[in-house]
Amino acid sequence: RQHEGLRRVKRAWVIPPISVSENHKRIPHLLVQIKSDKQQPGGVIYSIKGPGVDEEPLGIFSIDKFTGKVFLNAMLDREENDRFRLKAFALDLGGVTLEDPTDLEIIVVDQNDNRPLFRQDVFTGRVVEGAEPGGSSHGAGVGGSQASPHAGTHRGAPAATGTCVMTVDATDADDPDTDNAALRYSILEQGGMFSINATTGEICTVRPGLDRETVGVYNLTVQAADMSGDGLTTTATAVIYLEDINDNPPEFTKEEFSMEVEEQAAGVDVGKVFVHDKDLAGSPNWLAKFTILEGDPEGAFAIRTDPYTNDGVLSVAKPLDHEVRDRFELTVSVQNEQPLEPAAPASPRALATVRVRVRDVNEAPIFRENPRRVSVLEGTPPGTPVTTYTAGDPDTRQLQTLTYALLYDPADWLQLDPRTGTVRTKRELLHPSAFLQGGWYIALVLARDDAEPPLSATGTLSIEILEVNDHAPQLQPPAGVLCGRPGRGGSLLLGATDDDRPPHGAPFHFQLSPQHPQLARNWSITRFNVTHAVLAVLAELPEGPYSLPLLLRDSGTPPQERRQLLNVSVCHCGRDGTCEDGVLAAATAGAGITLGALMIILGSILLLL
Repeated sequence: RQHEGLRRVKRAWVIPPISVSENHKRIPHLLVQIKSDKQQPGGVIYSIKGPGVDEEPLGIFSIDKFTGKVFLNAMLDREENDRFRLKAFALDLGGVTLEDPTDLEIIVVDQNDNRPLFRQDVFTGRVVEGAEPGGSSHGAGVGGSQASPHAGTHRGAPAATGTCVMTVDATDADDPDTDNAALRYSILEQGGMFSINATTGEICTVRPGLDRETVGVYNLTVQAADMSGDGLTTTATAVIYLEDINDNPPEFTKEEFSMEVEEQAAGVDVGKVFVHDKDLAGSPNWLAKFTILEGDPEGAFAIRTDPYTNDGVLSVAKPLDHEVRDRFELTVSVQNEQPLEPAAPASPRALATVRVRVRDVNEAPIFRENPRRVSVLEGTPPGTPVTTYTAGDPDTRQLQTLTYALLYDPADWLQLDPRTGTVRTKRELLHPSAFLQGGWYIALVLARDDAEPPLSATGTLSIEILEVNDHAPQLQPPAGVLCGRPGRGGSLLLGATDDDRPPHGAPFHFQLSPQHPQLARNWSITRFNVTHAVLAVLAELPEGPYSLPLLLRDSGTPPQERRQLLNVSVCHCGRDGTCEDGVLAAATAGAGITLGALMIILGSILLLL
């Protein structure tokens, strides 16, 4: 039956899908012949349209318009077009449509014409040395994504076990629904330490014994094959780096080391002790740490690590003295900064003996007492021994002679024996002098040995010039004026000076000469202070000059005394106790001062203060 708007399509005009293999080389190749049931007496004209015919890509298919045969005119590539959907037309000779257009589908059948491709040429992974088979991953390959989604899963494919390192990944452009894209992975070249999961491409350890010091890098050639391992293949490189652990202790290269150093040298390097460590250079597993265990109780040596060579550098921490100790035997140990792995064996060469010889060198003389302080009395005559100032030579095992010289003698007061170091006076040492500092005279003595080259030392000689009481006090002034009436105005202030320094000067003692006892009837002397005394009239005396013999004595040891005349002018006394005779007073003005005048002056000073 026919319904309006519908037409019955006859079976001969319905074309089932046509399959053709890609890369078909016999061209032209007949694919199918189409035929319309509505044959006309004059014939039918056939045509096709669509991609591959009148649309890109052009010219792949064609049809014989009279017979309806469809031909393939070019090789097909499934990876470019996996099917073509065309329309077929049937017309009469006048161009009238005989049939509704029908679908013509051409399916391109896949061939295994594409090799697998790894996503990168080199995959990189890391795993610690000594990793045991089994356990979790210790590193992932750089760019190591999971296996290709086109890889598929092959039943019974062996799964890699152990410590997994990385995953390699490949793709295949062929039909993923066929074995042409079913990939399987394998390792072609390796030492049997690793395996690969055939379906996922995951690489894991399969044997113990990974040792970075034996093999630090594994370069594996991995293969991917399609057709479930029986088809086309491709290869890539998997580089596996072994990460270092501290499984090798540092070892001394020999059991004994010998070195030498000069005495008195501090802070200098003596020498090196050499070690070897198989672990990764520059890492904490490689870096050595040294300790002096025995032979240095005083801490004369120190040892540090050379960060570039990892050797131990022995240095002098305190100056050494060849004459005290000329040899040391040190026991030195070595270990890593990083603790050693528990499973690592201990080294039999973790200890070494270091023998150090202290080489004797010429040392400068030493003044054991510096400065040397001595005392000499002033006025000591020339040639008087002052002291013997000598130095010691630390080089007790060398025969050396010391000589001496005056390096500094500003007043040229001294002379020195160059062999014995005896210092004598060259001239009198007297007070006062510009060369004395607080009573001390400073000289410098040079001691020199006779080694080659010679060395010298300087000693300071401090000489205290002791004060001697060799001066008697002297009356100052030696004359004076006073009123000849006892009491007010009848007194005179006396003073004295002494060239000696304390304690050989004041206090001074003033007295009338004991050889003239009659003076005591008219005169008296009383102490005013440590340097002055008061002369007083005891009876009214006539005007005129008087000469009074006085005895002055200092407080030195022994005391010095001087006999000296005091010239006194007695004047006419006024009512206030002062002299009225202007001529006499003027004649003797400045020769002395009366006690009353002195009291007025002192009172004015006190009031001012």
